[in-house]
Amino acid sequence: MRRRGTRIARALWLASVLGACDDTVPPGARVDRPSLSGEAAFERVRTQLDFGPRVPGQPGHAAQLAWMQAELAPLADTVVLQPFDAVTTSGDTLRLTNVIARFQPEATRRLLLLTHWDTRPRSDQASDPAQRDIPVPGANDGASGTAILLELAGLLATQAPPVGVDLLFVDGEDYGPTTADMFFGSRHYAATLPDDAHPVYAVLLDMVGDVDPSFPIEGYSADAARDLALRVWGVARDLGYEPWFPTRVGIRITDDHLPLLEKGIRAIDVIDFDYGPRNSWWHTPQDDLSHVSAATLGMVGEVVAEWVYRGG
Repeated sequence: MRRRGTRIARALWLASVLGACDDTVPPGARVDRPSLSGEAAFERVRTQLDFGPRVPGQPGHAAQLAWMQAELAPLADTVVLQPFDAVTTSGDTLRLTNVIARFQPEATRRLLLLTHWDTRPRSDQASDPAQRDIPVPGANDGASGTAILLELAGLLATQAPPVGVDLLFVDGEDYGPTTADMFFGSRHYAATLPDDAHPVYAVLLDMVGDVDPSFPIEGYSADAARDLALRVWGVARDLGYEPWFPTRVGIRITDDHLPLLEKGIRAIDVIDFDYGPRNSWWHTPQDDLSHVSAATLGMVGEVVAEWVYRGG
């Protein structure tokens, strides 16, 4: 993700159009649900880091893809792989794969939750130039959202919510170094999604495991899908997490929700873009297990699970 992007003017125009629409969809009837374990999600973060860098073309990338398939296959009604090639601005070809786990695929009212599972090949934000060629471990930036959605898959398999749910794990989000070579997976998903198969809402989880969390409403999300943002932040308030989910609007961040917004899907980004002192752990070797919290993972997981089981 980036604090600023190359298509800000277009995104702001789009946000103003979508934000002006009054086409909100009422949620369904709530269904009781199991609780989501932050400790179990934390162990899933550890597993991902044990694979090593999940950089396209590296052994850790292939190992993580196989692991996610094995985890999701017995839980989801359908697991769909979206393999595709992406050509970078330097002419390199990346072999990437989106993973989609579908629950109640026959349901016409559907929610989409997404995260990215790849990691960045270089620690380009490291203060020490000697560390900038080190791949980012991606404990928070990549593994945290993936861990929560994998835990949510277990809940969905145990107790069906009142809506259909798709869990989307996008690849090639963080390759870089610029946004021209990022967000490959979400762009591919949006480009290939049939116009008559849009989810009602989409929620992106990115950098959701910080030991010192704060989740203000991301700026594009507030512009384009304020109703959805307030609904999710209202769930956080109901669960007692209001101190960590303030309803103030934060900065605009170019992330995987923008290709969905451009497709006409009402999407928001749940992101804590204040990782370490002055965001100093972002895209550095310090994005490691010591800076991720089971309590934060559990909190975010409970919020999105409750939102899903309320029907969106």
